[in-house]
Amino acid sequence: MIVTIYTTDSCPYCNMAKEYLKANNIKFKEIDVRQHPEKGEEITQRSGEMGVPQIEIKKDAEDAGIIIVGFDKDALKKALKIK
Repeated sequence: MIVTIYTTDSCPYCNMAKEYLKANNIKFKEIDVRQHPEKGEEITQRSGEMGVPQIEIKKDAEDAGIIIVGFDKDALKKALKIK
């Protein structure tokens, strides 16, 4: 599973989402959209949303995956099969 979280350093919900992933031993790649605005534009185009965090979850590199916008613990639990 490939998990990427799009964040900004001043976003409290981004920090909560990262802590939740860490607490559940989910490895993830973080992309700060202020440092990489082109990546922020890409995820905005895919999700239709401008806010952060946006968490992209893929089965593998070929998978289109899903995007969870915001810190939605229930959606994360379901998508990542966390008990």
